[in-house]
Amino acid sequence: MSIPVVTVGQSREDLVGGLERLHGPVTVVRRCSELTELLAACQSGLARAAVVAEGSDELTASLVDRLTAVGVVIVALTDSAAETARLTAIGVTTAPAGVDSAALAGRISGAVGRRVLPGPFQPEGSGLADTGAAIRTVAGADDDGPAEPAGAGKVLAVWGPAGSPGRTLVAANIAGELAAAGNSVLLVDADTYGASVAGLLGLLDESAGLAQACRLADLGQLDADALLKIAAPIVLKAGRLRVLTGITRADRWTELRASALGVVLEKAREMADYIVVDTGFCLEADEELSFDTMAPRRNAATLRSLELADTVYAVGSADSIGVPRLVRGLSELEAAVPQASPRVILNKVRASAAGRFPERQLREAWERYGPAEGIAAFLPSDGAATDSALLSGSLLLEAAPESALRLALSNVVCAPAQQKRRSSVFSSTAKRRLKG
Repeated sequence: MSIPVVTVGQSREDLVGGLERLHGPVTVVRRCSELTELLAACQSGLARAAVVAEGSDELTASLVDRLTAVGVVIVALTDSAAETARLTAIGVTTAPAGVDSAALAGRISGAVGRRVLPGPFQPEGSGLADTGAAIRTVAGADDDGPAEPAGAGKVLAVWGPAGSPGRTLVAANIAGELAAAGNSVLLVDADTYGASVAGLLGLLDESAGLAQACRLADLGQLDADALLKIAAPIVLKAGRLRVLTGITRADRWTELRASALGVVLEKAREMADYIVVDTGFCLEADEELSFDTMAPRRNAATLRSLELADTVYAVGSADSIGVPRLVRGLSELEAAVPQASPRVILNKVRASAAGRFPERQLREAWERYGPAEGIAAFLPSDGAATDSALLSGSLLLEAAPESALRLALSNVVCAPAQQKRRSSVFSSTAKRRLKG
């Protein structure tokens, strides 16, 4: 069966003509004058492959995802080694500009044959974090070389339902406790509704570090050095961590595309032992909010973070409103990201809201009415400690190291912090720089 192909750019006439004369693996169904025309042709279902002979510098990870989402692979012609590396990083198959027609047809056939559904960034049955996650080419399966091994860092996502259950407080202090235990840690603010990590830590939030990193990832230009320059360093008494601050305004959510965020988190695995992600609350699949299935996804950053996480912490308020919200939210989380297996944390535990012996009362109520997940930790309400930390722009381990809340948070991460860390297959220099 012949593969329908569309092309763009002023490639050599004999190349396109040669593809048409092969009468074999590929058939050129349209020659486009510009990239936007090619994109429209691909989204109409006209082709399964696109050959970009000119204008490959306009290709980004988001655009590639829009094409792969509709089952189209991209083959770009370039003789530049730097451009080849950039295109490969964003999922584009490359070939030399002087490739002959038969070899190009082979590249196209191989790229189409390697396309899989679902891809590594979109587990089956997920909440459709982004249309581009649905179909991916197998990384590293091209003829250009073997796949790079994945980083050894662990992604910990902190999620919770609407209602300010304390996601940011838990995420930031988990990151601090892990850093104090001697780990290299990157804290990421991926909340597209109310990013607040910068404010909690007393940082200037004009930079929007995560948006910068996603921009470079979208262009295929993000590496460990660039990520280190963008991430703001936080020096603690007992360690050091780095922070990718969140978007400065809620209307900037379009800058956090799922495809780019996935690249950022995978790069972060190469340079940090732990990546702690403060996510947003909403798990609603965005195609329910828009008729344009190719439109950006507001909740894509949250869903992609949860999909890629090694551990998900689900945080809820320990009161008559927060607990039912968390129960409903866990059901939504299971539907959106079935593989999540969250660890449940009840925050703001106090007798005045849960009755005498609040932990026992909450546990009994949870076992009677709650979901299958048990409660992993109870965090006591400690207004004095949290106020002190917010006032000083610091973490609990510095502002109130002996507080009951800080000790409870330390217990949440003490087990993973004491585990023997795997050595990264990537350069240890980046990890030392992250710590120092």
